[in-house]
Amino acid sequence: MTLTTDQENAVLDRIIGERRSCRKFTEKVPTDEQVEGILHAGLHAPFAAAAVGNSEDYFRRFVVVRKGSKAMKELAPLVFNEVVKMGGDLERAAAGNAGLRSQAAGFMNRLAAIKGMGMLPGVGTAPFYIVAAEKKGFPPVELQSLAHCMENMWLKATALGLGFQIVSVTAQMADNKEFCRILGLEHGKWALMGCAIGYPAEALSPSIRLSVREVTSWPA
Repeated sequence: MTLTTDQENAVLDRIIGERRSCRKFTEKVPTDEQVEGILHAGLHAPFAAAAVGNSEDYFRRFVVVRKGSKAMKELAPLVFNEVVKMGGDLERAAAGNAGLRSQAAGFMNRLAAIKGMGMLPGVGTAPFYIVAAEKKGFPPVELQSLAHCMENMWLKATALGLGFQIVSVTAQMADNKEFCRILGLEHGKWALMGCAIGYPAEALSPSIRLSVREVTSWPA
């Protein structure tokens, strides 16, 4: 059955409205076909063609790490140690800077909570940890391209009824040679971003936003 334009728009609006962060996953494992569908959506996200230029290497790569795999067992502590390091660096920077401490209080508390758990939710707790790699170019807009990629993947996961969690510390892991080696990516050549995917363990809260009219101006 072919949908009308209005029906297609209604479906898209529903998917956008249902998109949420998921931080708790069940043991049920999505199929490889579902994961590949999510990667297909990410692959078709916009990229900075002018910045990357012509190359024998494609501009985007994906690495899918399964829960319980050898690669996951090697990657998880590297990612967790990076979070601990970030927390320590931020604590030292904020020690003599009241403005920074006030501004970063929420993030510092989040890092401290993760340190207390001894693991980073999503990396090893979800069925899949996916790393997207974007080739570095000039000007350096790789992270913007990865943001488009993650959004496409997130919407596709939502459409499939799957939970999706951004693992933002993955961006810092681009500087970790061992992390890149495990993923089979040449160190220094790629910018990274990651996400965790699986079935949500609990109902996700509804989206609460102001109306478009409350946040939009139309200057004459």
